[in-house]
Amino acid sequence: MSSTLEPQGVKTVATCPLSIEINGHPRQLEVYPWTTLLDLLREQLHLTGTKKGCDHGQCGACTVLLNGKRINSCLTLAVMHDGASLTTVEGLAKGDELHPMQTAFVKHDAFQCGYCTPGQLCSAVGMTAEGRANTPDELREQMSGNLCRCGAYPNIVAAIEEAMPATREQLARNSKGEGQ
Repeated sequence: MSSTLEPQGVKTVATCPLSIEINGHPRQLEVYPWTTLLDLLREQLHLTGTKKGCDHGQCGACTVLLNGKRINSCLTLAVMHDGASLTTVEGLAKGDELHPMQTAFVKHDAFQCGYCTPGQLCSAVGMTAEGRANTPDELREQMSGNLCRCGAYPNIVAAIEEAMPATREQLARNSKGEGQ
């Protein structure tokens, strides 16, 4: 990255190259150094499933999976993740086949307005991969960074509990290179 001086003495900042895999597709991008991962997804790539809620990392609406780990995309700069693999809510399903977590959210009506749902889904998949939540209380604690203003928490917990075994199976298949 370098800066250049324009004719009227205005300094401009050059973009930075970024190589990142998004939802299984390699991308070569140019981003400004101050671009958050959330703004890259929404504004530059038009992947608007990831929501901008508080923009301070307090609500979880922007949760995505970075190298399989859940993160708040509003709190990290895109340039920090050169070479990374990113999964957004758009990347959970395989074509027309919903991810088991998505299917359970629909079955249990685990959303009302739906604004928090993409972050809830990515967080639930990431939490399942972490393997630290085995009881409803542990699940609620591990999901506490994802807020739902509508109060759909009981349905969210029921959906996650139901989907955890199938999600673990799918994660195990993907780690062995199957089902991709």
